[in-house]
Amino acid sequence: MPPKSHPRRAILLIQTAFIGDVILATALLERLRQTEPNTPVDFLVRKGNEGLIEQHPHVRDVLIWDKKNHKYRDLWRLLRTIRAGDYERVITLQRFASTGFLTAFSGAPKRIGFDKNPLSFAFTQVTPHLMGQGIHEVTRNLHLLYPESEAPLTPPRLFPTPADEATVAPYISRGPYVCIAPTSVWFTKQFPEEQWLKLLRALPPHYSVYLLGATSDSAVCERLRQESGRDSVVNLAGQLPLLASAALMRGAVLNYVNDSAPLHLCSAMGAPTCAVFCSTVPFFGFGPLSPFSRVVQIEEELDCQPCGLHGYKKCPLGHFYCARGIQTQQLIEALTEAEAWAAAQH
Repeated sequence: MPPKSHPRRAILLIQTAFIGDVILATALLERLRQTEPNTPVDFLVRKGNEGLIEQHPHVRDVLIWDKKNHKYRDLWRLLRTIRAGDYERVITLQRFASTGFLTAFSGAPKRIGFDKNPLSFAFTQVTPHLMGQGIHEVTRNLHLLYPESEAPLTPPRLFPTPADEATVAPYISRGPYVCIAPTSVWFTKQFPEEQWLKLLRALPPHYSVYLLGATSDSAVCERLRQESGRDSVVNLAGQLPLLASAALMRGAVLNYVNDSAPLHLCSAMGAPTCAVFCSTVPFFGFGPLSPFSRVVQIEEELDCQPCGLHGYKKCPLGHFYCARGIQTQQLIEALTEAEAWAAAQH
């Protein structure tokens, strides 16, 4: 009599969107570690985002999709890899046909995704995607694991390596500091440069200020550094790996961010956060999750805000008042509250 085969146990999570989306998806890794600690979990990401989770202690293997150079050829390669992986569950966190295709034809007995995915008819479990109801993205994603659960929201989590920690140790040792991540992919999600300059000039002089971003953000950060008039501003854009930036943000008195990936880095590190929302609103489900979090928006009610979920390359009405109407004092008040919160922790 042949031996009984072992049941398929491994799970594959699919999130091939942007950096912030991958960060928020790590909440599923945390929940699975709590509820199914012996279940291996693999993670599929787009090329360029693998550094976020390659050393993640809750991830067995990282699969990479080269969407930019070999999008469709690589999609077929991935499908073969996934089918050979003999997964018990394949879960796509996205609503696009490409990841729906990988899920639908994965061969997994449990194929899970949102109802808005075009291939959801081939899933074995379909979860409603509830956008615009004040539900956080993390909660939306967690419903893919446990659709009937009302368990508390599980924050995302990242794990900087010892090398990341060593990279930022000299900056941390200089004394109290704030971090500013001034850019965003979308113009209408980005607090304007002139507004950041007002903040830089208003910050108390005893703080060092670290400007963070990708290599493509270096020019913006350098302009801010030069025009700020502060010797204590350091342009680190393009000089730190993402997880090193995350480690630096964890030690800041406060991190000023847009509605963009650095906001979610803060959430994953429990780093004090002041999130500036311009054209978008936290009600969409992408607000901060850190123990100390403040959201800064224009205090007036605008008929045109929000103007879209993801932002635009320019203000549709031309005035961009949702950003230009925010007062510097609102951001300084967030710092005062962060100082008080930090003092209360000790």
